[in-house]
Amino acid sequence: MNLLIELLAFAVAIGVLVVVHEYGHYSVARLCGVRVLRFSIGFGKPLFQWVSPKTGTEWTIAALPLGGYVKMLDERETGAPIAAEALPYAFNRQSVWSRIAIVAAGPVANFLLAIVLFALVFATGVTEPAAVVAAPAPNTPAALAGFDGGETIVAVRSVNGGESEPVRSWSDLRWKLLGATFDHRRIVLSAKDAHGTSDFQLDLRGITEKDVDDDFMSRLGFEPGGGKLTVAGVQPGSAAQKAGLVAGDRLRAVDGMPADNATAFIAYVKSHAGKPLTLQVERGRQGAQGAHATQGAGKFEDIRIVPQSQRDNATGQQIGRIGAELATQVPSIDVRYGPIESLQLGARRTWDLAVYSVRMFGRMIVGEASLKNLSGPVTIADYAGKSARLGPSAFLSFLALVSISLGVLNLLPIPVLDGGHLLYYLVEAVTGKVVSDRWQLVFQRAGLACIVALSAIALFNDLARLIHF
Repeated sequence: MNLLIELLAFAVAIGVLVVVHEYGHYSVARLCGVRVLRFSIGFGKPLFQWVSPKTGTEWTIAALPLGGYVKMLDERETGAPIAAEALPYAFNRQSVWSRIAIVAAGPVANFLLAIVLFALVFATGVTEPAAVVAAPAPNTPAALAGFDGGETIVAVRSVNGGESEPVRSWSDLRWKLLGATFDHRRIVLSAKDAHGTSDFQLDLRGITEKDVDDDFMSRLGFEPGGGKLTVAGVQPGSAAQKAGLVAGDRLRAVDGMPADNATAFIAYVKSHAGKPLTLQVERGRQGAQGAHATQGAGKFEDIRIVPQSQRDNATGQQIGRIGAELATQVPSIDVRYGPIESLQLGARRTWDLAVYSVRMFGRMIVGEASLKNLSGPVTIADYAGKSARLGPSAFLSFLALVSISLGVLNLLPIPVLDGGHLLYYLVEAVTGKVVSDRWQLVFQRAGLACIVALSAIALFNDLARLIHF
């Protein structure tokens, strides 16, 4: 069933993205007076064909649904001479600015789709983790700013003044910190706790783009906090069983520090292999049995536990494990915006993601980021299925993210991609001379080699993730 969901979600995602991208080319080509011969979804053998009696365009669905194309009337791509009366409708006979508009329309359509999808998510509302922070790791920017854990971040502004921007959720906080990190700014975070609202100055000037990855929030010292960490199960013979932990115990603290984040708790346990820890647990009437059974809200107990030392297969190092299954219930908030604000936020989120994608690709080129960040169709299908199972908002957000990636990829100045053709036309616009067919052929071969290499790396990464290589 999961495989079927992944395949259906992948087919829907690819179908929507390809149709939108190619329709961008098609619609602007028609506006510029270019005759479109074929609009194809997929490659290879046609499975369905229909010719429009009005425009003469052949609409096709082909066997290999991993892309698509729009074929326009072009003197350079036809084997037979074009009739004189049809020449004004040929792509190559259009002005250089019309050709630029037609080629750029595909990626622009992907960006517009992302804006609309994000706006729908923001307008319909989504339940997200609240911007409550856990106790930060020592010497991280969050710790140096003065966060103790348990604070709810409500606003952010520049340290030099300016308008304060509200922080509505953990996702909202992440994006605001991402933008400030790229700009190497000092910012002020306003946060509420039991004592009121306080300001925390966060210095991001020392954070380089090399540090910006999927774990960059953890690098800054920010982890979701305020959650309820509960023991869901205990493995027989484990350190947890020997210490007396049972299913239903709520973990309140470890060595005096709040235990409200599973990731931070597990990392702390891993770093204390063979070293005794003190857990503060809360037990209620559904917790332990016998002497531990209580009535009412529960009672607190301190439990001494020594994590067992085990070899980590990924790193080869000895890490601590206690053998307990954890369940986390994090505080959440329903986030909903008005129509105008949703469009504004959708445009801003699309811009931020596009800039982030370009910077990440640049870092991979210069060796500052791993090529493991490249993903192929297998990973996309996997995430399509996972997001579809999470609900409409998650799937629409995933679709918007992939649409942005497709738009950015096609704008890269690599021949055979839209960006390569745009580069040719920009050179023509500046110099007044068309790039010669000989040089275009050389660049086409080089560009094709780049695409094949990138595809091979992405496919290798997909397989490596599947077999945990």
